[in-house]
Amino acid sequence: MRWILSVNGLVVMAFLWLPIILLTVYSFSAARLPGQWGGFTTSWYGEMWGDRNIRRTIGMSIRVALVSTLIATILGTMSALALERFSFRGRRIFDGLLYLPIIIPDVTMAVMMLMFFTQFFDIIDNLFGIGLARGFSTIVVSHVAFNIAFVSVVVRARISGMDSTLEQAASDLYANRWQAFRYVTLPLIAPGVLGGALLAMTLSLDDVVITQFVAGPGSTTLPVYVFSLIRRGVTPVINAVSVVMLAASLVLVIASLALQRANSARERKQIKTLGNISSGE
Repeated sequence: MRWILSVNGLVVMAFLWLPIILLTVYSFSAARLPGQWGGFTTSWYGEMWGDRNIRRTIGMSIRVALVSTLIATILGTMSALALERFSFRGRRIFDGLLYLPIIIPDVTMAVMMLMFFTQFFDIIDNLFGIGLARGFSTIVVSHVAFNIAFVSVVVRARISGMDSTLEQAASDLYANRWQAFRYVTLPLIAPGVLGGALLAMTLSLDDVVITQFVAGPGSTTLPVYVFSLIRRGVTPVINAVSVVMLAASLVLVIASLALQRANSARERKQIKTLGNISSGE
């Protein structure tokens, strides 16, 4: 039985990593056809960085990801705290609506956002005579709209596993709500907040469907640009761009693991300190 599980694990790992390995290897091929090996070269990476459109779309993707991740992390964390720590009218309805972006298809979400911006721009134009157009702001708002749900899921999982007596101990030590949140709750949920932020950034960097619907002229992100290149024919430059995006994702994952390990060590130390104080030692 054990060898069956081992073989299954190897098959799953091969299924996940072999396409990535092949993509990385052929990004260094000198052949102009993506699936052929023509000798080792790094010229495709040089051609990629020399392409003005690729540099522009990379910059746009990074700006959109940073801004949307910051906003979505703040709003997602606030919604998670509200749902886990407070009871209010309409809580169940809010809880259900919050997770709609996770359930509904991307195309449906994209059409919804496109209709929203179209109607909103028409209202602004009719009331104030200001002609607005789709661009950076519409992409950011769209990414925030679907990233809030993912951040909230991760942070809620962290909050639900947190010992609520630690916050009570802070209140017993005459800490107000803000002090208890700043010095106790926030450090404890920091790994969840960080994990949600990295997830939101990854989703923002990888999104194609929604961004393609709400982007305007001059606001194309890297995934949308790569998708447009694929429709004209796959070239080794696309392999190089994909490897760079993969490397960026790996850096985010490694940074997340390192920070979570550091936060876990700090959390254990803080729990021990608060436990000693609350027990009167």
